[in-house]
Amino acid sequence: MAQLYFYYSAMNAGKSTSLLQSSYNYNERGMNTLIFTAEIDTRFVQGKVTSRIGLVADAILFSQQTDMGRLIKEKNSSQKIHCVLVDECQFLTKEQVTQLCEIVDYTNIPVLCYGLRTDFCGELFIGTHYLLAWADKLIELKTICYCVRKASRVLRLDDNGLAVYQGEQIEIGGNEKYISVCRRHYMDAIKHTKSIEAGEKPFSVVPFK
Repeated sequence: MAQLYFYYSAMNAGKSTSLLQSSYNYNERGMNTLIFTAEIDTRFVQGKVTSRIGLVADAILFSQQTDMGRLIKEKNSSQKIHCVLVDECQFLTKEQVTQLCEIVDYTNIPVLCYGLRTDFCGELFIGTHYLLAWADKLIELKTICYCVRKASRVLRLDDNGLAVYQGEQIEIGGNEKYISVCRRHYMDAIKHTKSIEAGEKPFSVVPFK
């Protein structure tokens, strides 16, 4: 039976690479895949999933208004779809996660979702929230902090390399704006910023820039 998978991590853990490898494995066996990626993510060429190691594949863009269930059913009626893969799945809505659950349960097509677990404040994204609650399988993809501990948090940095701890949840950026760190160094970076803002002695922390 098909299942809904959620592959989650901090940034730079190879989520897109893993997605593209999974799609390639299906294609190599003569099976068709359908790839989605977020319209809001403008870091790379839109309409493609791009990994940092150079792998690329065409993808359907989704926004909060996209009826993913309808699109998948339409594609499946014209050409059998063997697997659906969703990049940047943290940007899914509750309704879209529901649609993906229904695709798995009623059309028996496996759905593999790849995305961030938390934002720069350590809070869940909407898509992440419902995938953690409803997915059949949860798989953590790991990356490391500069201290070599597992990186589980994402820091947003300002132009001076200081941690940002408030603001809009979604602000698109890459390595120039975000860095994955362990829980300890996430908290240290926030304390460092707050001490500077308060005019106090800077908290001892390794600078990121």
